[in-house]
Amino acid sequence: MNTKLTLTIEQSVIEKAKKFAKKNERSLSDLIENYLKALTDDEIAIEDELSPTVKSLRGSFKLPKNFNYKRELTDRLSEKYL
Repeated sequence: MNTKLTLTIEQSVIEKAKKFAKKNERSLSDLIENYLKALTDDEIAIEDELSPTVKSLRGSFKLPKNFNYKRELTDRLSEKYL
């Protein structure tokens, strides 16, 4: 059963999301629904796999907005192996 949902999102984000959806021949509703499904499915799977200690640490720090995981991983592996 589909239910209508009202969201408050920055106009610039909405415009970019609409362009992305159109480019990928999908609706904005479809993108958001699938994102929320993936988010909640992953959350359930992750919660089942984590130990109580790790669960207690989850969310205890925030990465900078400009953090590039792939770049950091590449740098650390390069330091370790090169």
